[in-house]
Amino acid sequence: MRGMGEREGCGLCPRLCGADRAGGEKGVCGADGRIMVARAALHMWEEPCISGERGSGAVFFCGCPLHCVFCQNHEISSGMAGKEITKEQLSRIFLSLQDQGAANLNLVTASHYVPQILEALSQAWKEGFRLPVVYNSSAYEQLKTLAMLDGAVDVYLPDLKYMDPALAGSFSHAPDYPGTAMAAIEEMVKQTGPCVFDAEGYIIRGTIVRHLILPGHTRDSMAVLDYLFHTYGKDIYISIMSQYTPVRHQSRYPELNRRLTQREYRKVLDHAQTLGIENGYYQEGSTAQESFIPAFDLEGL
Repeated sequence: MRGMGEREGCGLCPRLCGADRAGGEKGVCGADGRIMVARAALHMWEEPCISGERGSGAVFFCGCPLHCVFCQNHEISSGMAGKEITKEQLSRIFLSLQDQGAANLNLVTASHYVPQILEALSQAWKEGFRLPVVYNSSAYEQLKTLAMLDGAVDVYLPDLKYMDPALAGSFSHAPDYPGTAMAAIEEMVKQTGPCVFDAEGYIIRGTIVRHLILPGHTRDSMAVLDYLFHTYGKDIYISIMSQYTPVRHQSRYPELNRRLTQREYRKVLDHAQTLGIENGYYQEGSTAQESFIPAFDLEGL
């Protein structure tokens, strides 16, 4: 597996850009050899079994190989607004989140930092770190990189954004996304097995697949649900999200300049009910608010 520091260049994500990140070159993800983090704090806005009342210990990493045009975290995914930290500091952050009472450690968009994260986790485990590790991902992942995480990650929290390669090409510059994500989710489920919860209702092992419904594209959303349910049944949980928030004007994709309507969301939820999906989550009330986007203010760093 080509890692970040080898002469062949970086091969951690499906872009396979080959950047010499250890030598200071930036990859497609926008990151070089430094660990860049924007926030490390208790996060209350994940699914109930992840955040609960204690909060999820979310570490938001800077950079992303996917570059979705509608990204709600574009300030850090493309803008790289964050702080450089060392592996030793990252390990201490993990321990600090545990001390704050976090229900789990939530690694957000972390694929391009996997080697450093594994080193930080190894050190934290030696010092008494015991929280379940959640890998919060777009699912645009290399299988070999996921294999590196086998045994280190307890819970996978991937997206399945699209089934249509044309949509993936337009909105995420990645027509290979559907096939890549489906293969990644298969590996995630293989590693974790069915979902397991503790006595408080927090997930401690398993895979929860998220799908954010995009305005004007409910047909693709229903195709996502069809695939997930017919493939995995009750072995996974499915989180159907209505919180799409337009954060930038889209001249090429005008349908993305509005929020999801209640009718669109109800249409997808009705389809989920028709399929017989029971293991899952949906959002109630007015969830499409910018307040759901955390402040990337270097908290916890």
